[in-house]
Amino acid sequence: MQESQDREIERNLFAFLPQLARLLPDHEGSFALLKDQNIASIHKKLSDALKAAESQFSDGIFSVQRITAKPVELGMFSNAEVQR
Repeated sequence: MQESQDREIERNLFAFLPQLARLLPDHEGSFALLKDQNIASIHKKLSDALKAAESQFSDGIFSVQRITAKPVELGMFSNAEVQR
């Protein structure tokens, strides 16, 4: 399962990065819940993103990205940085 989760995180990150500049003006500081290289939803709190993931993705394979222009370490969750 860990390998599947790692692949999902990597694939989602590559799909997320091109959208980051567009998301920043309205969602900076929020958390994007991603599944299958798509943004499933955006949440103000990490805990809300995780609750949504738990209810939507029974396989447990998803990722959460912080929408920020600066890198933030989220542990098992990934993060992204955009150049403005």
